[in-house]
Amino acid sequence: MSKQEIPKRIQEIFDSIKNKRAKIVIDHIIKYGQITTEELEKDYGYNHAPRAARDVREAGIPLITNKVKSSDGKRNIAAYTFGDFSTIRLDRVKGRISWPKNFKRDLIQRYGQICLISNVKLESRALQIDHRIPYELAGDKNEGKPNIEDFMLLSGTSNRAKSWSCEHCKNLTEIKDLEKCKSCYWAYPENYSHVALNEARKLDLTWQGDEVKEYDALKSNSEEVGEELPDYVKEILRKNIK
Repeated sequence: MSKQEIPKRIQEIFDSIKNKRAKIVIDHIIKYGQITTEELEKDYGYNHAPRAARDVREAGIPLITNKVKSSDGKRNIAAYTFGDFSTIRLDRVKGRISWPKNFKRDLIQRYGQICLISNVKLESRALQIDHRIPYELAGDKNEGKPNIEDFMLLSGTSNRAKSWSCEHCKNLTEIKDLEKCKSCYWAYPENYSHVALNEARKLDLTWQGDEVKEYDALKSNSEEVGEELPDYVKEILRKNIK
């Protein structure tokens, strides 16, 4: 695709965006008309290319995702182009607010020093602050201290799993219904009715310390009967449900 002509007013909005990944995506599209996940990975070193595109959307800039062939012609990959400029969210251009000092401490006091998805206790430095509802949909309240109830603490693993699920959820990409997010497992694992719009229930279990030997025994037993461990654990639970 050829270089895209950008109205002066829109270029001024682009110039005000500070997020590095978002600016790379925007500048590349301006120059070449689109940017592919392959280019983001090979040319810019972003192993999780959709995250860079999401940064642009979170900055209020509409993107359209198209399917194109990879450079070797063997795979279908995503390519991003600008959407309708009239739908730019000016309230998002400044980006996310900075966390107040001691905000993580306040979250730990509210929820405990645990990952809310896995329920595993972790050191403070291993916990990451995350919006319960994706910023792209809910945004931030730019005035005053952020509401603790709008955020959660996650391990790096849980945060990546949530990010992947949200990015592929039809509610975020098409429907954009805030209430659906509020009843989702990834936003409120304490009380939910669906998992990314799927009728499902999740239970993340972790065995720590002395409990590890119990896990090893379960795994050994499941291998002996030729069952996958999750199915084996479900079978045990099923037999004990009254």
